Amino acid sequence: MTDIAAGVRGGPRQSRPDLDQGINLAGVVLFGGILAAGLLFTAYSLYVDISEAGTSVRTYLPFLLLGVALLIALGFEFVNGFHDTANAVATVIYTHALPANVAVVWAGVFNFLGVLLSSGAVAFGIISLLPVELILQVGSNAGFAMVFALLIAAIIWNLGTWYLGLPASSSHTLIGSIIGVGVANALMHGHDGTSGVDWSKATEIGWSLLLSPLFGFFAAAILLLALKFVVRNPALYQEPKGNQPPPLWIRGLLILTCTGVSFAHGSNDGQKGMGLIMLILIGTVPTAYALNRAMPDTQMTEFSKTSAAAAEVIERKSSGFTISGGNPRQAVTNYVSERQISEATYPALAGLVKEISRQVTEHGSIRKVPAEAVGNTRNDMYLASEAIRFLLKDKENDLTKEEVATLGAYKKSLDGATKFIPLWVKVAVAIALGLGTMIGWKRIVVTVGEKIGKSHMTYAQGASAEVVAATTIGVADVMGLPVSTTHVLSSGVAGTMAANGSGLQWATVRNMLLAWVLTLPIAIMLSATLYYVFATFF
Repeated sequence: MTDIAAGVRGGPRQSRPDLDQGINLAGVVLFGGILAAGLLFTAYSLYVDISEAGTSVRTYLPFLLLGVALLIALGFEFVNGFHDTANAVATVIYTHALPANVAVVWAGVFNFLGVLLSSGAVAFGIISLLPVELILQVGSNAGFAMVFALLIAAIIWNLGTWYLGLPASSSHTLIGSIIGVGVANALMHGHDGTSGVDWSKATEIGWSLLLSPLFGFFAAAILLLALKFVVRNPALYQEPKGNQPPPLWIRGLLILTCTGVSFAHGSNDGQKGMGLIMLILIGTVPTAYALNRAMPDTQMTEFSKTSAAAAEVIERKSSGFTISGGNPRQAVTNYVSERQISEATYPALAGLVKEISRQVTEHGSIRKVPAEAVGNTRNDMYLASEAIRFLLKDKENDLTKEEVATLGAYKKSLDGATKFIPLWVKVAVAIALGLGTMIGWKRIVVTVGEKIGKSHMTYAQGASAEVVAATTIGVADVMGLPVSTTHVLSSGVAGTMAANGSGLQWATVRNMLLAWVLTLPIAIMLSATLYYVFATFF
């Protein structure tokens, strides 16, 4: 990795952009205004949520923990911003489509917008990797140890790879940190280490992280070759001349692709901290954030309908079976942890569904659930949703298509009450990600722009790599899967260099592959160690 740190040069860089330009004052003023407004909105929204939920201030410790945890979570997104988003601006900077100081502000703004308009599916897809017992006790010492360990481990590795100029993946790092916490938690409780992680979900995410760089490499290469066949204008395949910007139509194309990658990065990567922030909020101020109090009362009719239908399906399956010990929650928890259907699974789940229905119906709506009951109601809903998720994937569930649809509709109702992201959380993450984009971009930009190929990037190469990256990230966002902007775009640049016959700097490629291979095990070890330390001493 020392080659990267030292700054390998593959050849003459006569068209090297000026990366040390002065600050773009207009951009700074614009984003500064957005930053100030966002911070005020965030603080005000948090105050209103806590006040309306009737949270009493008996001790300042939970709020102190809340502040520290939020700072760490937003710190992760800040590092993510200057670590990952630099990939989006490398192509426009090295093709001179935009000056560096303008490009990073432009990317920061569209990262901001991408986060605000994100769906939240990726956020909760990542959270589902965590052990259910830790999620159910997120407000305990073990819950805080979990959140602190995985976030700090991810930040440490991200900062280390950024310092060396390595385009490593924040997604990869966070997934490894989550797996490390799950494994450590299982071992500390005398279980097999493999039982602490939802490996089916981990495999699904792992495939997306594994295949997306390969797709980026080959898709960008094919797109470049297709462009050469379809678009015969030689200006598109030239290197920049000195520091002159490209022709206007090419410049517009490159700015458009940069905008797409920045927006897609915000919509996908920005979600990775959102789910963790929600866990922090649930653990510190459950009365305000454990249940979605913004759900309209009109959805209660739909909830009652799906609940009754689901209870009917599950009760039919539970006929002739009983719960050992009479505790449905424990039996359902055992099923979620072990993923093995037993005689108690269906009757326990039927009992839990009835209990949830009773709790909600008794109070009339989610908003009216009293403060002292919020935590239990949320945990019951989350537990039932996870049990149904595993049940629907279980090949031994013996469910018809109609029954699968009924349980799926009920799960959707449960998720609407427990898996939500307030607007102010999106704003806070958007600010952290956008601000990070504009501060620490240079190291990774130099690696992508100068150290992957042996010749200067052409306009078509930059556009091809970014079109593929934006499309890949956008599709993954819709599917609720995390992918790495870093891996997809840097591999796309490598693919265009190979297709163009430009040659690759194998020292850089080797180090990027090494970082890709080492990220997962190192993140696992870091987070597992930190979790053990935090859980033992706090």
